[in-house]
Amino acid sequence: MTGALDVDELIDNPDIHVIVCCGSGGVGKTTTAAAIGVRAAEMHGRRVVVLTIDPARRLAQSMGLTELDNTPRQVKGIDIEGTGGELHAMMLDMKRTFDEVVQEHTTPQRAAEIFANPFYQAMSSTFAGTQEYMAMEKLGQLQGTDEWDLIVVDTPPSRSALDFLDAPARLSRFLDGRMLRLLLAPARTGGRSVFSLVTASFGLFSRAVQKILGAQLLTDLSGFVAALDSMFGGFRQRADETYRILQDPQTAFLLIASPERDAVREAAYFAERLVAERMPLAGLVLNRVHRSELPGLTADEAERAAATLDETGGNEVTADALRIHAALLRQTERETRVAATFSDAFPAVPMAAITAQPADVHDVDGLRTIGAALATAGQP
Repeated sequence: MTGALDVDELIDNPDIHVIVCCGSGGVGKTTTAAAIGVRAAEMHGRRVVVLTIDPARRLAQSMGLTELDNTPRQVKGIDIEGTGGELHAMMLDMKRTFDEVVQEHTTPQRAAEIFANPFYQAMSSTFAGTQEYMAMEKLGQLQGTDEWDLIVVDTPPSRSALDFLDAPARLSRFLDGRMLRLLLAPARTGGRSVFSLVTASFGLFSRAVQKILGAQLLTDLSGFVAALDSMFGGFRQRADETYRILQDPQTAFLLIASPERDAVREAAYFAERLVAERMPLAGLVLNRVHRSELPGLTADEAERAAATLDETGGNEVTADALRIHAALLRQTERETRVAATFSDAFPAVPMAAITAQPADVHDVDGLRTIGAALATAGQP
């Protein structure tokens, strides 16, 4: 049987330096990550940075910041008197992070060539996998400074939670791909392309590639690869290094889901992947769970009582309240069944259920409420 997730124990553990909040979009990852950050700083005295990849800027709003960018900003207005904790927050700027990687690993002249290349400009802003790759890159940068007791990562709002693990490898394979360099990198003699040095039959192939991709795109891509030549091999190495951070016992993954079938199924897929990759899965947080204050009054009983009141001309408000109670109980039963599909598949993974809040969380007080609920929540 699944046990209760003790979030306080997790964030108070000095051996845990990274908490990664994962899940499909719209399940409360950003709020959960921010709440963990606030509680870790206020209640446990840890120096915390929360890294969000949420373009909606909800984290900045909830922490009272006018903006977030690629540099950690200290959050004011939290109660750290006597604890010595600090809370900082930042939002990933994937293009700026990519620019930093380029500047760090090549000369200023070569970096300028890369930045001016149209293919780089498109890839660093919109290319599939770039956001996830740069999220892992930024995590590696933060981890390498030894400045933080705890790094809380709010993973990208991807269609699939698995994109956080899969997309960086796909992008690094593309950037390091031998075929890409064979087809597009300028030859070392005279700067001519490989296409111009091979047989006529291969020339036919090159013209076919140009027809499919377009001559200008091929030219931009060739220039990009040529300018990036000194960095080849580095992308996959850097992704692998960050991947090892994610496998280290100092990291804890928290799966975030709502009590809906698709969200829990996505969490289960991610849990299977974490287990297969030997990554430390700390638990599941089930957000927006519904509860009844009168579980002793069953849904059937409430509906029968409401029907009786209708027949006898009783109080309409009471009858409506009984029907609402019945609907709430049935929703609770559905959510319990959905949650059980995860706990049955992963009985050793602890779980915390957070009751649905009456309003959206939009300030530090709301984050404190969620943090307290996380600390006391048990199995749904």
